[in-house]
Amino acid sequence: MPMQEKELIRECLNGSRNAQQLLYNRYAEVMLGTCYRYTKSLADAEDILQEGFIKVYTRLHQFKSTGELGAWIRRIMVNTAITYINKHNRYKREMQVDDIAVHPVSDDNPDILVDTKELVEIIRELPVSYQTVFNLVGVEGYSHVEVSKMLNINENTLRSQYNRARTMLINRLKKISNASENQAYAGRI
Repeated sequence: MPMQEKELIRECLNGSRNAQQLLYNRYAEVMLGTCYRYTKSLADAEDILQEGFIKVYTRLHQFKSTGELGAWIRRIMVNTAITYINKHNRYKREMQVDDIAVHPVSDDNPDILVDTKELVEIIRELPVSYQTVFNLVGVEGYSHVEVSKMLNINENTLRSQYNRARTMLINRLKKISNASENQAYAGRI
């Protein structure tokens, strides 16, 4: 860990408001993006970010300098997002699993070009339960076992939700790709 970061942590632990502000400024933008992936509004993401940073400041003494500070903060933000989703009724209603028929995901890698911002928005269009599971497994890299414990759901249910989320994303990306191809073709005529 760079010396500057160690000093920043030490100053935060000593209660320096300037150091806390510097820590916030250094990580807030990236962490807001993490929070936003789990919500349906920027306002909710900002609430999670604020709650998350309060936890960061109060738990900074638990940080082990063996890992990256940013990764430790991100884990707090993800856990705060999950708590937020579980606590707020508008998300709890959407977390109910529906038994819609979804075709199995193929192993094909669609040759579709989308930028990161567009992909995040497509993920955010998923139902909350699928969005949460996809973010935890597909983006954050948690195992199915870890996520099933985090969300307190059966591992088979989790796998089903993850596969459904992947299927929905692939179908959405294919639609975008087909629309782009049709526009490009129409432009050549």
